[in-house]
Amino acid sequence: MENRIRKALIDAAPTLFGIELSESSIQFQQTRRDVEGDLTLVVFPFVKILHCSIEDAAQKIKAWVEENIEEISHCNVVGGFLNIVYKDEHWINRLQEIQNSERFGFSKANTKPTVMVEYASPNTNKPLHLGHLRNIFLGASVAEILKAVGHKVVRTQVINDRGIHICKSMLAWEKFSPINDKGERQTPSNTGLKGDKLVGRYYVEFEQALQKEVKIIVTDWQRGNFDNTKESVRDEVIKLQQTKIQKDQKAQDAIDEKIKELAKNQSSILQEAKDMLVKWEARDPQVYLLWTTMNGWVYEGFDQTYSQMGVTFDKLYYESDTYLLGKDQVMDGLKQGIFYQKVDGSVWIDLSADGLDEKLVLRSDGTAVYMTQDIGTAIDRFKDYTDLYGMVYTVGNEQDYHFKVLFLILQKLGYQWANNCFHLSYGMVDLPSGKMKSREGTVVDADDLMAEVIQKAKAMTQERGHLDGLGNLEKENLYRQIGLGGLKYYLLKVDPKKRMLFNPEESIDLTGNTGPFLQYAHARISTLLQKAIYKPQNLSSSAILKEEEKQIIKQLNLFESVLHEASKAYSPAILANYVYDLVKLYNTFYQSVKILSESDRELRQLRLSLSASVRQVLSSILGILGVDAPQRM
Repeated sequence: MENRIRKALIDAAPTLFGIELSESSIQFQQTRRDVEGDLTLVVFPFVKILHCSIEDAAQKIKAWVEENIEEISHCNVVGGFLNIVYKDEHWINRLQEIQNSERFGFSKANTKPTVMVEYASPNTNKPLHLGHLRNIFLGASVAEILKAVGHKVVRTQVINDRGIHICKSMLAWEKFSPINDKGERQTPSNTGLKGDKLVGRYYVEFEQALQKEVKIIVTDWQRGNFDNTKESVRDEVIKLQQTKIQKDQKAQDAIDEKIKELAKNQSSILQEAKDMLVKWEARDPQVYLLWTTMNGWVYEGFDQTYSQMGVTFDKLYYESDTYLLGKDQVMDGLKQGIFYQKVDGSVWIDLSADGLDEKLVLRSDGTAVYMTQDIGTAIDRFKDYTDLYGMVYTVGNEQDYHFKVLFLILQKLGYQWANNCFHLSYGMVDLPSGKMKSREGTVVDADDLMAEVIQKAKAMTQERGHLDGLGNLEKENLYRQIGLGGLKYYLLKVDPKKRMLFNPEESIDLTGNTGPFLQYAHARISTLLQKAIYKPQNLSSSAILKEEEKQIIKQLNLFESVLHEASKAYSPAILANYVYDLVKLYNTFYQSVKILSESDRELRQLRLSLSASVRQVLSSILGILGVDAPQRM
């Protein structure tokens, strides 16, 4: 309608105004909720064009629009704005179009370039936790949003399966795993533990053993005992101890942390882990076998968790395969003068002219850093997918600077597609008790959390009743749908850029802006349509709409534009809050009008069609968010 009015005004301008109008001079905006109107024309640009007052310009346009555009009922002039009111017939015809569209709001599949979305990217030394859940649900939902607006999407993750943190779990398993009566150390099969949980247990045990050793070393240093301590470290510790006396409490605490870090590097257990890493990089058969075995346990555990989450990937990358990538690109860039080499042999890039700083890309011993690896991996992905247009990296906001540097380096290396790379930066998830720490074992385990919300959903649903006729399997599936739906929606409804506090109790609440609130609306409409034996039919355009009905159709009409807005912002929160408003409007309508008991057949059909269209959009958005839409609750 907006385009029709714009074209009509441009075509009529020479006769109506005596001048030609440009498209830019005709500006529309959404009408404020507190005034009557379906579309607002900004009148201010016409004042200069027509050389008249705002009131005269508005009245002249108002008279012409009301007389010449059939779908318009009337207009209201409010200051410098013309609020245009459509006839009910327009909105009923729009509802008919929505009803007739099987994929209303969605773009035709694969009509936009291929985009790769990276999410999850876990370490294989611990199970997935609450922080991973926000990452995974966010990345999976953004992939669905991009797909909905026409992109071909490749879902991927980089599994961080190498490094000192992996060796810590491996070493702890070797040192601390008890041996059973069969001479076996602990495994997933003989303990019944998921592999990722078993390995994560030993990561925590390593940290506990390390802290015990650090405490002994620090105590010895405090007593002046520096046996088995390198001379350079001894001198640094003594200097820190002397400096500490002159500082305030905050500075003293910071110095204590520095001393602890020095003690860690003196510990025998950390040195053993470092030695194991060297052996792994040299492909020592025994270490490599242990690595593949324990990683295998973790992968099986991850697969079970992903299955419960309902997320999948199209392509997996492993850091053990990618960590050497990028060195050739750095050496080529060094020849081109993009990078420079210091006296010690290390290679850097100076980005100070771009408002950043200098960045190391190769160590003095020639080994790669994470930046080097990410450069190589990005290039490798574009080789794997020759039609790839861009990439979305779902990574926490603590890596904001890293991705600014990465994308800038790729641009300087001449890769134009780097302009189409986006860091989907998101805030951390806090608990009422504070931050989570993997090494201390204080994280909220993803499996445990999912089990908890499902159990809470079960208790809530059983308390409410309404489960007559459902078998045990159907009930269990419903509890899972409600619990996981609440969890996903709770993590997605918040703007990704914002840090958030997670509360499991709130996530499964049936009231307010929650997943179960939306699921209940879907179930209610499904029951309504089933009772009505609803079938789509042509709607009567002569009906007079109630305000509640018109508001719902207007909200439905926004779906496509909101979907595109969410795709541009990479934000499922935009869709979540849009659909919450839609359901609130529908609930008001449901409570205030007759539907099944309406005696006017045409009006009854219109209201059923309205209900079916709300269910369609609600179901579509829940699907994009990864939330199941139950038929009964």
